[in-house]
Amino acid sequence: MPVRRRSLLLAAAAGPAVAAVPAQAASAAPAHPRRPLVIGHRGAAGWRPEHTAASYTYAVRAGADWIEPDLVPTKDHVLVVRHENEISGTTDVAAHPEFADRRTTKTVDGRAVTGWFTEDFTLAELKTLRAVERLPQVRNRNTVFDGREEVPTFQEVVDLARRLSKEHGRTIAVFPETKHPTYFRSIGLPLEPKLVEAVRRNRLGRRECVVQSFEPTSLKRVAAERLGLELWQALGTTGGPYDLVSAGDPTTYRDMMTPAGLARIAEYARWIGPDKSSLVGTSLLADAHAAGLRVGAYTFRAENQFLPADLRRGTGPNDFGDAFAEYALYYGQGVDAVVTDFPDLAVMARRG
Repeated sequence: MPVRRRSLLLAAAAGPAVAAVPAQAASAAPAHPRRPLVIGHRGAAGWRPEHTAASYTYAVRAGADWIEPDLVPTKDHVLVVRHENEISGTTDVAAHPEFADRRTTKTVDGRAVTGWFTEDFTLAELKTLRAVERLPQVRNRNTVFDGREEVPTFQEVVDLARRLSKEHGRTIAVFPETKHPTYFRSIGLPLEPKLVEAVRRNRLGRRECVVQSFEPTSLKRVAAERLGLELWQALGTTGGPYDLVSAGDPTTYRDMMTPAGLARIAEYARWIGPDKSSLVGTSLLADAHAAGLRVGAYTFRAENQFLPADLRRGTGPNDFGDAFAEYALYYGQGVDAVVTDFPDLAVMARRG
């Protein structure tokens, strides 16, 4: 897209879209002189199979400030990077006859899931698998990279971030998420001790690592270790965190997004990470800033099916819509970070 046309789109999008935000939220939002951070969601998942070295490298070369590894454990308690512990959609495990008998059904966070699970494989066994595109019907172009990448360990992602930091002359932070921490604690593979061990072993400081989770108990366990890191409370759109649900606590994500809930989050975390839809037509952004919290919205994608109806272009759900206009909207509102599958587009939009 020509630069002049993109600038016109950004200007056009920012006007009516920002005007739609309630006056209370717009007037209460503080000034934010720092530019919003661009966080590569699972790397650059729009362009490469997620959670691979190629995906993370693409994200950083596109200008991402942080890269996001989701953490799950192996049978021998090594932290590896997959969006879920069930790996049939992100690896070629189903094509390995030697692992056919590992297919099973488990209850994870109260939901029955069938497939192959990282906690049933040693690291050596997982390393025989190769990553594949998780959304082949949406991102068919990415399937050309199927079978070319290993499942990385968290340590390998830390090492990669440091190499890329040197290569690009800027600090690339890792943004690990503890996945299903209550479940893994229940089967004797707790995530937090291994994460803390890695932070200490690598001497990761607050500019190099921010820890996130949907479960506040997991974040509080990390906070208790006094690592000096910023913590990020991720927020869903329905229900409540599974650690609270399993303990009989009725607190919902909606409750956590009230001023009182945000004040409680601010006692242990520096960030909240709501779904981007939670910021539309609400005072959440202003309320969070008033509580001293930074706000990073997720997940920004370029395909029509993930965009508001008025920003869709073309006829197919997987055609690219006007992603630049959506970034302009949220940057204009004053978000502190965006979590995106397309960090190159987010960086370009940030430049204006």
